[in-house]
Amino acid sequence: MPPAVPPIVLTVGSLHYDIMVEADHLPRKDETAIGSRWYPKFGGKGGNQAVAAAKAGAESRMLGAVGDDDFGVFLRENLTKGGVDDRFIATVAGVGSGMSVAIQDGAGDYAAIIVSGANLRIAPEALADDAVWKGVEVLVMQNEVPEATNLAAAAEARKRGVRTVLNAAPWRNLGADFRRLVDMLVVNAVEAEMMGASPVCCLHSAADAAKLLAEQFETVIVTAGSKGLAAWGANDECFSLPAEKVEVVSSHGAGDAFIGSLAAQLAAREDLEPACRAASSAAAAHVAGR
Repeated sequence: MPPAVPPIVLTVGSLHYDIMVEADHLPRKDETAIGSRWYPKFGGKGGNQAVAAAKAGAESRMLGAVGDDDFGVFLRENLTKGGVDDRFIATVAGVGSGMSVAIQDGAGDYAAIIVSGANLRIAPEALADDAVWKGVEVLVMQNEVPEATNLAAAAEARKRGVRTVLNAAPWRNLGADFRRLVDMLVVNAVEAEMMGASPVCCLHSAADAAKLLAEQFETVIVTAGSKGLAAWGANDECFSLPAEKVEVVSSHGAGDAFIGSLAAQLAAREDLEPACRAASSAAAAHVAGR
């Protein structure tokens, strides 16, 4: 019997050269904090999610852009090392690659600033290429690229019968045309509040937020960090899952680990609740440094 073909996840999104800085606390406004070390790290929500999908067993493909600089070389190398097909990553001449600076404190919490660079130059017309979509089951998007890029991707996905997942991070207003093309919305507590939900502080309030946002999207998942998540799906399917308890090494990238694993499960035609359980486990393992 021939081996099963792994499901294909297409990620359209950002690639960032992350400069990570460790300190005992996050600085306040006007404060100069003393750090203990810094190091470069592969990043960008798109890149992280594409690698996470590959780690979860999907065939992972990415469409994005880097600059013609050393950062771009680093990003491509780490993307392919993570098992991601980079054939549809464009190199944009004369533009710097996307990058970020992130500060992580002793408790594993972090804050970051991104500079988008080449991520703003992804060509929407590249999404019309049939080769990009061959075998794709799920499209993953985030808000670190222009909405015009996401709109083009979502429109192609809808035309081709591909399921769309939007991780609406960082938060921004979403155009009505784009919202109509999103099958599944995934947001954290802060993003849910910025989209009109009441403050999310527990699984009950996360469920309320998911129900509210489900008025605009077919399926909604609201993640609440160490509390867990709540989901509201088609036909009013709703459930909450507590987070696995692990020793925190770093929370940086945990959300991306969740999204990539979730996409891999959905591409394999898994139901929503078991897909969320598997993705939650992947996020917990990431937080624990496993």
